[in-house]
Amino acid sequence: MTQKELFLLCHFLYIYGIMKGLFKYFLAMLLLLTAVNTSAQNNAYLIDDDCYRLFQQAESLAGVVSDEQFNLVNDSLLQIALAKGDNKAQVLFYVEQLKHVIRSTVKDETRILKAFEELKTKSVSLDYKQYFYYGYDLVQNYYYNSGRANTALELLQEAQAIAIEQSDEYGIWSSSRYLVSLYLAMNDYVSAKKYILQSIEVYNASTNPTVTRQSLCRSYCDLADTYPVNSDSMKICIDMAYKVSKAYFDTLRCNYYRAVIAALEKDQSKYVELRDYCLNERQFRIVTPTGDKLFHLIDDIIEGVIDEKELDGLETLSSTREMKFVVNMAEIYGYEKAALRMEKHLMIVMERMYAHFNQLNLAELDAKMGNNILTADLAEKSQELERKTFTLTIVVTAVLLGLLVFAYFQVVSLQRRRQRDQKMIDELTEANRKAEIANAAKTRFVQNMSHEVRTPLNAIVGFSQLLSLPDDALSPEEKQEFSNHIMNNTKILIMLLEDILNTSDMDNGQYKITYDEGEVHYICHAAITSSEHRLHPGVQMLYEPESEEPFTFRTDPQRVQQILINLLTNACKHTLEGRIVLASSLTAKPGYVTFRITDTGPGVPADQAEAIFDRFTKLNSFVQGTGLGLSICREIATLLGANVYLDTSYTAGGARFVFEVPVVPPVAQ
Repeated sequence: MTQKELFLLCHFLYIYGIMKGLFKYFLAMLLLLTAVNTSAQNNAYLIDDDCYRLFQQAESLAGVVSDEQFNLVNDSLLQIALAKGDNKAQVLFYVEQLKHVIRSTVKDETRILKAFEELKTKSVSLDYKQYFYYGYDLVQNYYYNSGRANTALELLQEAQAIAIEQSDEYGIWSSSRYLVSLYLAMNDYVSAKKYILQSIEVYNASTNPTVTRQSLCRSYCDLADTYPVNSDSMKICIDMAYKVSKAYFDTLRCNYYRAVIAALEKDQSKYVELRDYCLNERQFRIVTPTGDKLFHLIDDIIEGVIDEKELDGLETLSSTREMKFVVNMAEIYGYEKAALRMEKHLMIVMERMYAHFNQLNLAELDAKMGNNILTADLAEKSQELERKTFTLTIVVTAVLLGLLVFAYFQVVSLQRRRQRDQKMIDELTEANRKAEIANAAKTRFVQNMSHEVRTPLNAIVGFSQLLSLPDDALSPEEKQEFSNHIMNNTKILIMLLEDILNTSDMDNGQYKITYDEGEVHYICHAAITSSEHRLHPGVQMLYEPESEEPFTFRTDPQRVQQILINLLTNACKHTLEGRIVLASSLTAKPGYVTFRITDTGPGVPADQAEAIFDRFTKLNSFVQGTGLGLSICREIATLLGANVYLDTSYTAGGARFVFEVPVVPPVAQ
């Protein structure tokens, strides 16, 4: 291989590496964007994810299952929405509640109207007014499907009147759209056109984000339906709809119309392209349930086989608009006789539809008139009954008044006696409760004290008996050791008695805090001097200040020293080897003097960090409990505005207690 060929090969491999890297980067970004979009599409309502999952379940169950099964899910949606403060999810609870009663097999208009009122109230109070108007659409659909089109129309006109009165742009826009859908369903294209133009005008002039987020595509498609088939106005409307389309369904709907227009204009290649696009989309039936049948009829006309099936095919279409498309196609492609027959058939179909609507309207009007006559008759009879009962009421009232006066004084007397008796019962019950609590406390105290006192007393008695042995039975060193044990347990017993007296003073509110100037190092050295005689052999007690400089602060020095002594004594009790370190710091917690007592004992489990500050807590049955010492430390610290606690983050072996005293006392003395 020549040098030139080698150079070209290297250059090619270099470029290939760069292109491969760019391709991987592009693929990663594409996957990332896809993931982001998918995540966003998973919650189009922009509510809490947990609420959205429950909302989807409620939507799928509404009207399908029993009230109990539906409420189990929908009530959970409300509870989580309230807990998370999601106002929109709360409103959706009332939307699903209304949908459920509307979709239920047994229709109960009273329940429907009650749920409707609740939705209107909540949507306004929680500031999601769009669901106020959505509720109108749900209920008008119920009335329309029940054969009460006039009532549905009156309801939507009421919604629009409210929106206009409140100058609510979204309300005017949405109620106009709902009216358009209703008028189109009734084949009233003239009335529908008025509200289509109104919705477009509101949209173009609006700055309301809820309105501008909507799409004008559907409005222009509906407007196209109000013009003659294949007219310039219709084509202009579809072009406008295509330009303003925002979402997938907008594009699908526009392409459906564009396919029909292409067929009318005999642009078969464009028609086939758009037709195939629509038929290949699974959501096409949502845009038009019989669009595929329309395309089949158009194909038959183009292929010249319309004479065989035009009448049967025409009846399968879901709207008169699609029927008109087929008639116009037949005329354009020269099948005038077939077009004439289809047009006559179309007229018959439309006459049937109008007759059906008229019958429903007449039945609805008859029902309203019957209700009005019945209401008037009931009102007249009610007035007559009121006149007859008025006289009787006066007589009965006079008699009852005398009885009520007598009964009133009797009831008052009984209530007073009952109140006196209840007061005595309450006082006796409270006294009995306090006595039971006091008795239980006394029993616990005696039990705990007998246990705590027994240990040092047994030691004192035992070693005293040993000292009473003949002189030659014990060496001087043993006698001195036993004497030390007696002295140490005597001090423990004295300290326990002092703790009992301090606890009694605290319980009686007689324990006093006296503020004075205290020096940190002096307090620490004094506490060590008072505690080091309790050390087990071989254990060291050290003082490690953060700074050797003296620091004076205002507190109760005696009480601070007492807490340190109790904490050091507790450490001595549990530390059999190693050392006990008392440390002081002014920077660990700003505004506080922080004392730390660290030992090398067995330590304290983290889940017992607070239990050890209870009175007479005992974590190990083979050693003496904490008695009252730690409990007193916590209570004195509270009076000082200080904190004392076990440092659960300390894991180096043993235990570390932290005592934080404010530099400035919480109460000026």
